[in-house]
Amino acid sequence: MTMPWGPAAATGVGSMPGTDPAESARIVTGELPGFVHVVELPARGPGADMVGRTAGMITRIDAGWGLETTPGGWRVAGARSRQMRQAWALLGEDLDALEEVSVGYRGPVKCQVVGPWTMAASVELPSGERVLRDPGAVDDLAQALAEAVGEHVMDLRRRLPAAAAVVVQLDEPALPAVLEGRIGTASGLSSYAAVDPQVAERVLGWVMRAGGADGVITGMHCCAVDAPVGLALDAGARFVSIDITGADEDSPRDAQVGRLLEGGGGLIAGSVPSIGSGQLGSGQLSDAAVSRPVRQLLHRLGLEDDRHLNAIAISPTCGLAGASPQWARTALSACTAVGRVLRQDEASEVPDGS
Repeated sequence: MTMPWGPAAATGVGSMPGTDPAESARIVTGELPGFVHVVELPARGPGADMVGRTAGMITRIDAGWGLETTPGGWRVAGARSRQMRQAWALLGEDLDALEEVSVGYRGPVKCQVVGPWTMAASVELPSGERVLRDPGAVDDLAQALAEAVGEHVMDLRRRLPAAAAVVVQLDEPALPAVLEGRIGTASGLSSYAAVDPQVAERVLGWVMRAGGADGVITGMHCCAVDAPVGLALDAGARFVSIDITGADEDSPRDAQVGRLLEGGGGLIAGSVPSIGSGQLGSGQLSDAAVSRPVRQLLHRLGLEDDRHLNAIAISPTCGLAGASPQWARTALSACTAVGRVLRQDEASEVPDGS
């Protein structure tokens, strides 16, 4: 399996600081010319956040999954609420901005959609309990989400017709907690039962297959240290996007990542801090420092052959919504620097494992 991005290409996780989609699109296409993504700007408020944005997509398919805001987040309203119309409008602005600055773009384009389990753990039913409590509701939500992803992919293809591929990133930050039974109930006195991994795999798989056509690569992003890489692979993920900076030589996740790469899958390696300060090229942002997590991972796995770089892309460890505008640019530039070091495009002698 060949990934659509170049060796150690740089990309973003999704979110950016600020509220200007045009400016964010210019930054992304300028700093990440080989692997752009649709920007998320949650600072614009409800509907621009990851859950509201995905709900807006789903509501275009099934109005019954329309949400409304509550003091604690989002609740099923059963209609296309004002917030859902706002979510759809904001997404349209983001897509318009990327389309405008990407005329003739021929690389892969990535979009981010909240996965079914994080949606189920984040959204309340009218009763006040999470969708997670009702297995039938989870299935219905996942099936609507799968259809919404397919429509979103077609829209991206219309807007960027020369793009080499559409990469669909399912954001599942809550999946480890869902699997371990750590999502609290409405009362706060207990937690929902842990979801069986086979059930989690089945539901996630429905959405993984949603792109459905050639040139669509679907995978999972989870920046938790215990990201369930193996489950994502079993569900059909063709890549995973994870934070690799916290792992060590004893990390059980290494075996799953090794299985992924040896099996021809892709890794978007989160290796640059999503919040920080400093100037690229010095101290913790030197070429050696920013490339160290990836080099160490490949060394531990024994996958230091150049061919493995074709399966790897470099990103910040998580979204950049909480970063300063200056750091957002710096982090994306650092991702490009990591790729440059790994490809040895510059005369940078970096000892293995340093």
